[in-house]
Amino acid sequence: MLVDNALRRKISVRIAQRQRGAGSARAMAERMTLVAERAIAAGAAPGPGQVAQAASAPRRAPRVSVLMANHNGGPFIAHALASVQRQTLQDLEIIVVDDGSRDDSVAVVRRLAMLDPRIRLLLRPEAGGPGAARNAALAAARGQWVAIVDSDDLIHPERLKTLVAKAETDGADIAVDDLLIFSDDGQVPPRALLSAMLAGAPRWIDLPAFIRSNRLFGREPALGFTKPLIRRQRLLDTAGAYDEALPVGEDYDLLARAMARGLSLRAYPDLTYFYRKRSGSISHRLDDARLAAMVANAERFRAQIEVTPAMDAALRARERSIKAARAFTRIVERLKARRFGAALRQAAASPAGASLLRVVAGDWLAALGRRLTPSRACAAGRVVVLSRQRVIGATNGSSTYLLGLCQALKAQGASLEWLGPSPTTFGRWPWMRLTPQMRMFDRVRLRGGWRVGDLLIARNPAVLGAAALTALESLLAKLKLRPRGWVKPAPYAISAEATDADRLYIAARARGARAILVDYAFLAPLAPYALTPDAPCLVVMHDLFSSRDAQFAAAGAADSVTALGAAREFELLSQADAVIAIQEVEGEVVRRANLDQRVIVAPLAITPAAAAQPGVGASLLFVGSNTAPNVIGLQWFFDEVWPIVTAGWPEAVLTVVGNVSRAIDTAPAGVRMLGPVPDLASLYDQAAVVVSPLTAGSGLKIKIIEALGWGKAVVATSVSLQGVEDLLKTCVLRADDPAQFAAHILDLLADPDRRAALGEAALERARASFSPQACYGELVEAMLAGD
Repeated sequence: MLVDNALRRKISVRIAQRQRGAGSARAMAERMTLVAERAIAAGAAPGPGQVAQAASAPRRAPRVSVLMANHNGGPFIAHALASVQRQTLQDLEIIVVDDGSRDDSVAVVRRLAMLDPRIRLLLRPEAGGPGAARNAALAAARGQWVAIVDSDDLIHPERLKTLVAKAETDGADIAVDDLLIFSDDGQVPPRALLSAMLAGAPRWIDLPAFIRSNRLFGREPALGFTKPLIRRQRLLDTAGAYDEALPVGEDYDLLARAMARGLSLRAYPDLTYFYRKRSGSISHRLDDARLAAMVANAERFRAQIEVTPAMDAALRARERSIKAARAFTRIVERLKARRFGAALRQAAASPAGASLLRVVAGDWLAALGRRLTPSRACAAGRVVVLSRQRVIGATNGSSTYLLGLCQALKAQGASLEWLGPSPTTFGRWPWMRLTPQMRMFDRVRLRGGWRVGDLLIARNPAVLGAAALTALESLLAKLKLRPRGWVKPAPYAISAEATDADRLYIAARARGARAILVDYAFLAPLAPYALTPDAPCLVVMHDLFSSRDAQFAAAGAADSVTALGAAREFELLSQADAVIAIQEVEGEVVRRANLDQRVIVAPLAITPAAAAQPGVGASLLFVGSNTAPNVIGLQWFFDEVWPIVTAGWPEAVLTVVGNVSRAIDTAPAGVRMLGPVPDLASLYDQAAVVVSPLTAGSGLKIKIIEALGWGKAVVATSVSLQGVEDLLKTCVLRADDPAQFAAHILDLLADPDRRAALGEAALERARASFSPQACYGELVEAMLAGD
């Protein structure tokens, strides 16, 4: 019985989302086969004959046909296919044409095709070259667009969606993006191909410019190396097919012929194609026979087009480069054969060819430099934490939570590296002093910063100027000489737009990671730049940002982070292998939105105090960082609750701890603004009541869980208790009405025994629900499986 497409798709997507953690290509394929066989045995998936029958049935044409030629790509093809399967644009087909492989790559593709009906495998019994294989794929394609992906490369999850949208908006027939070029052995630093040419902006490329860029050994990037997205019917109507006589340069030739017949090409700066540079790859080997084929092809092309003066100049420049390359290869061949006299005569006959010896000299010097320079890549086996937070220790709720997760991994023997890819992390302060908690990381690195002992110092002197202005603004506000707001705030780092420099920093330093822990959904698109598809990627969501807009609107305020719609948030989260939610309610929202994604609920773990601490006197405590939820909630407390409290208990004192103090210029009478403190223990010990008056925000409020661990009596709003309302209903007093909130505080100030009873109940709940094992067991298993 044929299984319906929805069920088959669910099986295939689930497997695709786990591929990054599946080990080697062979092991991955074996595991997928085992899952498929079990599903088939249970009647939940079609058998091999049924797959063939389903594949032959008429289907709707997909948006994109991905064409993948393969020849002995066994070590890489499973990862290449997985990167296509993980595209956020799911309306696609993947046509793999095997060009006479002699390794196990055909078996790998067959196993994957059993689980994903979008994969189609075509076989060529003998190798005919990449042009012949791509022609077979092109003939079988049905998509509106065709996209070229090589069997040893990778693409970013958002590549096809982004390119198609931009090409359709701009009316381009051919769209190319930038290539992140990385070496197979990791010895050569990754680099972008087109960044200097495009300078961050898209550009129309005319045919003469395209031809000039493809001079061999030219100084400008060769656009023929790019992997295009092309309107299929327009391609068939113009260029038609690849030149199968070309062993190299077939991509350039196809695009040049298409452009000569009217197709437009637009180049985009998006760094979303990951090009693996292998010493054994055909495109990195040139010999006289291949160059002779390029000469013949250039002659055919010239004869087929109308040659304008600009075209003629470009063609001549490229033809001269091929001629020089032929002379160069002959010189090198003679040198390798120790025929030095013949090499010298060849060099004298072709100075242009001899000048290319600089390439050999440059490669040799670069290799020497690499041997003398310590590797910047992370040590194999490390868990890399990608973060743009200003993490210096457990100084705020989000840092406390992230470091708690990391400490759980460290306790199980994991080696940790904190990697900050963006200088925006510095914000407006030119240094960061790392606390002893950061010593759990074997290495802490931040782009744009120097590490000096426990200090990270910004290299950009403009940050020092921004800090001086910020200090002046704060001083003038305190003196009531000028209100805040005239100094432009630094962008909120966690949601800042990533740059190519950020991406290349990750590519150079995170490759080889054992696992990747991404701090906030905004950074999920950066994880693929680690170029380690075997490493599982888990994203720490902290908050469900798409739920915050309505709350802030109701409070008449704006979020301090960014506005993020639900569709975009779930798309970001879907790019990870698993999502770490801080509380169950938000975890369930993600499960419903991303049906096939693993969600791990991992609340903040704490080490509870030995006994409840009812506190002394009439002291209240609020702990918070300088974020919009804390600022808005504290202001509500000052305006609506505090006057009632002080009217009923004039001796009451509220201590406010944390960076939230920086946002409050004038505090009411009876309020102490302490700012950040090195140790909260004495403040929690003395506090009679801990308050959490938040009126907007999402996630699990760290301050609530910390207060439970200290055995404190707590009064909190419903927003503060999101996700744990039922769990904490017997140990935390809840109120959203200002009068009721104040009444709870006054009752507790008057009754130390009740404070002690609530504190004991809080400790009991903390021990049962917020121990490290209860909170982090599934996380450790997901990231360190196999130990």
